[in-house]
Amino acid sequence: MQHHDRTLRIIGGNWRGRKITFPQIDVIRPTSDRVRETLFNWLMHDINGARCLDLFAGSGALGIEALSRGAESVTLVEQDKKIAASIEDNLDKLGAANNTWRVEVNDAYQWIKNQDTAYDIVFLDPPFGDDKLAELVTLITKQGIAYRCLYVETGQPLESGVLPGGWEIVKQKRAGAVHYALCGAISD
Repeated sequence: MQHHDRTLRIIGGNWRGRKITFPQIDVIRPTSDRVRETLFNWLMHDINGARCLDLFAGSGALGIEALSRGAESVTLVEQDKKIAASIEDNLDKLGAANNTWRVEVNDAYQWIKNQDTAYDIVFLDPPFGDDKLAELVTLITKQGIAYRCLYVETGQPLESGVLPGGWEIVKQKRAGAVHYALCGAISD
């Protein structure tokens, strides 16, 4: 049986209206157009020149949208080689400058443990049912990886108790089964 690639449209920025494709693989649950639009409206004043990290990149839609809207750089972490290759293909087809992006084929948890680069914005969209969100945010915080904005997409509302100290939920919404929240670092 032939599997056709799935397609997403980039909503804003330099590549607005261009399409990206990604493999028809069940583990990929791309962030919907409506959710991406809301998220990037929230980030409007933070995205330009930002260094972004897209963990559990999947389709790469969040990282690619960030680059389209003026992010300085995006690191996309995806453990599936085929999916990672598809992200690289899309960035090449869009003509993204090589120095603005990097795709890391790795398990997100393993990858974070060896990092000390600080990112302005971290996109966290782990597989639903992965109950390690608190652990993940704690690890990211401990490593000093996220220091301005943390975007979280989950299958249930984000409780402030899930976040380690130093983070607060700035905005939170729901679209169907998807709950998404923008968290900000609490300044001292």
